[in-house]
This record gives sequence, C-alpha cells and structure tokens, in this order.
Amino acid sequence: MEKEQILVVDDDEGLLHLLKMRLAAEGFAVTACTTGQDAVIEAKKKMFDLAITDLRLRGEDGLDVTEELLRIHPQLPVIILTAHGSIPNAVEAMQRGAFGYLTKPFDDKELKATIEKALAQQRMSKEIQRLKSLVKELYGLENVVARSPAMQRLFQQIAQVADSDATILLFGETGTGKEVMARVVHTNSRRSKGPFVALNCAAIPEALFESELFGHVRGAFTSAHGPKKGLFQSANGGTIFLDEIGEMPLSMQVKLLRAVQEREVREVGSELSTKIDVRIIAATNKDLGEAVKNGSFRNDLYYRISVVPLFIPPLRDRRDDIPLLAQHFLKISNQRANKDVRGFTPTALHRLMVNPWPGNVRELENAIEKAVVMTRQDMITPDLLPSVGVSPDAPLKPLTEAKEEFERTYLKNVLQLTGGNISRAAQFAGRYRADFYKMLRKYGLHPSTTKGKSEADIEELEDESTLMEADR
Repeated sequence: MEKEQILVVDDDEGLLHLLKMRLAAEGFAVTACTTGQDAVIEAKKKMFDLAITDLRLRGEDGLDVTEELLRIHPQLPVIILTAHGSIPNAVEAMQRGAFGYLTKPFDDKELKATIEKALAQQRMSKEIQRLKSLVKELYGLENVVARSPAMQRLFQQIAQVADSDATILLFGETGTGKEVMARVVHTNSRRSKGPFVALNCAAIPEALFESELFGHVRGAFTSAHGPKKGLFQSANGGTIFLDEIGEMPLSMQVKLLRAVQEREVREVGSELSTKIDVRIIAATNKDLGEAVKNGSFRNDLYYRISVVPLFIPPLRDRRDDIPLLAQHFLKISNQRANKDVRGFTPTALHRLMVNPWPGNVRELENAIEKAVVMTRQDMITPDLLPSVGVSPDAPLKPLTEAKEEFERTYLKNVLQLTGGNISRAAQFAGRYRADFYKMLRKYGLHPSTTKGKSEADIEELEDESTLMEADR
C-alpha cells in the first residue's frame, strides 16, 4: 500500500524537523517546506493527502498559503498550527476552507488524533470517487449497456469480486459478452494498470498450445529459431483471459492445472520454471460439469478455475436491455457508416423485442449494423431486421390476448426508449398525451419506472394530462 503524502510548512526549522520525524515514524511520506511559496510549488507537482501549515510564516500569511493550496487541490484537508493568541485567525482559516487547527505546543497524541480525523475524511472521499468510477465502469455505456434485474445482479457480484485475485469462471452462451465482462473485472481490479491478455482456446492447434501459453526457448523444436515469451508471461502483473476453456485438449489441461496451482510456468525446452503473477479468468459456453462426467474435462482443473462462477444471462432472458442495446449499437453504426439514422419504427422495435436472438448481443449488434448500412430512410423499418420465426409447436394465442400483450410490451419499450418522457413517448406512438395516459392506466404502467403503479397515481396523472389538453 502506498504511503499517504503529507505536506508540512513551517519557518521554524527545528519544529519542522521534529514534525517530519514524528510523521515519518507514523508511516507517512513527508514533504517539508520552510516557505509557503515552496509549498505551493510542491503542491503543483504532486497530489497530497494532507497539509499542515503554520499560521504565521516569515514574510508570508498562512491564510494566503492555505487558500492557494485549496485552489490547487480543493479537497485537500489543511491543518493550521497556531499560538493561543491567534486562535481567532485559525477559526477564520477554517471558515475559509481549512480542516482544523492545533495550538502550540501540542503533544503527539493530539497531533495524531487530528491527523487521523482529517485523513479519515480524505480516505472516505477517495473511496467514494473509487466507487463512482467503479459504478461508471460497470453501469456506463463504455463497456456494458444493461438495466435488467438479471444484469444488475451480475454487476453486484462483479463489484464484490473485482478487486480480489480470485479465479473466475464465466458461463454464458456464445455472443453474451464474456470477454467484455472479463475486461470489466480487470479494469476494476488492483491489476488494472497491468496487461489484459486474451486467448481463445478453440482457435489454437493442439501442437502449438503449450508454446503459446508458456513460451519456448531457442531450439526447443525445429521451427524455434529464437526464444518466445508465452501468454502467461505476457500477462504478468495483470489478467489472462482463457475463452472457451472447455475446448482445451486434455493433454494441456494437466499443464494448465500446474500453472494455476503453483503460479509458475515452464517454457517448452527449458528445465527451469518461472514464477508468474497473474489473475486467471476463464470462460465457457459448455456445461463443464457434464464435460467432467464424460471425461473431456479434468475434475481437478474444473474446481481450480471455478472459485467464483458467474453466469451471464442470454439476451432472451433480459429483454429489458434490448431497447438500450439497440440505441447504443445504432449510435456506433451511424458513426461507422457516416449516417444519421434517428431510431426505430414501432414495428421494428417490436420485432427486436420478440426475436429470440440465438446469437445474443453479438447477433443484435450485427443486425443493427446491417440495417443502418442498408436503410435509405432516417428510421429503421422491420423489413431491414431478421424475421422472427415461430415454432410449429408454439400455441397460437387468441387475437385479443396477443394484441394486449403487444400493446403492453410496446408501451414499456417506448417509455424506456424515451426515458419516461410522456410528450416524446406519445409523439412516438402517434397518440395524444391524454390517450397515452389512458393506455398506461389500462396496463397499470407508470411513466417514470414502467412498473406497476396504483390506480390513484395513474388517475392523478391522467387528470393533469386532461387539463393540459384542455388548455391548448
């Protein structure tokens, strides 16, 4: 863990030296300055966790120094050192942003207590910023577009395990975004500054597997004209992602097991082992439990890599995410094709929602990219999207039931697409606001959440809408 940085400013060199010694003994990294000008220069060069400054410096005002430090780092806690006679000035300093003050002379306990109190606030501020960054990474559009309950649960699990070194096994169908999730884990871990190395186990010929994973020395085999670093060595200090691990040959599984257990690898042709510092994230679209039973996957390796198993749901089980994903991929496809397609017609949106998407998120992305390329209008129409097959065993619903199911789904999707903005939603649906509210009431939907709401709430909204319509 990095030492917390403290900036100390005092023109009394004896006291300055004493403070530096005391703080260094407590485990802090201390930068000592005899003038406010030097302190400001240091503050511009690097970040500090705390500053301690004398109120009266030779030829300088400690209040001015405090304000300058806070101008550079607004969240920096500043402790003022003052004599008893200048306590009112110290109070003024606190009013101008300082954290607190110590009166001279002060003892070690008093100094330590005040510093700990100031740093506790700073530590909390840093933790809040870290969590905000984590939430942004997990919930923002940069990596994952999702609001469905199933994905929210997955995000919570990832947030819990991301900063550990536990080996993770991601389960999910093809196209669900297993590598994206692996990158999210890596980005939000203590290894985020290290490399992220991905390998698709299904794409490597068996004869090359060992060399790819662990490297080889010169002359290890006929074509080994020089040494080669393996993927495990390349991922040192970071994360290695082994996709489709269920396709790994049995002959390699025992060698991978040793690397996972011992955290060391042996290059092909070498008699020496090399220690590695990597986190392992594996992924599969297979039932590895079944593979263990039929003997195609080692039982001991399965338990080693599935310390934390995480399941990524298929797109058909999180249909609430489809409108968000569709808009996200539309934006990306517009940029690629240099077009300005505004959105989807209601029937096109419905087709996206009812499609089973066996290829999951990847198939949806490809379908929208194709539609953007092919369209000659500013809206995506259903004829540009994949047709929805109906299973011959599926029972045909009565017309009224099918119509109501479509309307409920359509209303929820339009509300989600417009962020609950009733004016835009009604305009999108081609209805007056009052009519749109009546439809919401019919299906027990609420504009802000698209979840069920009491009839009284819907009536109140409808009355407001009717008055607005009457005022026009």
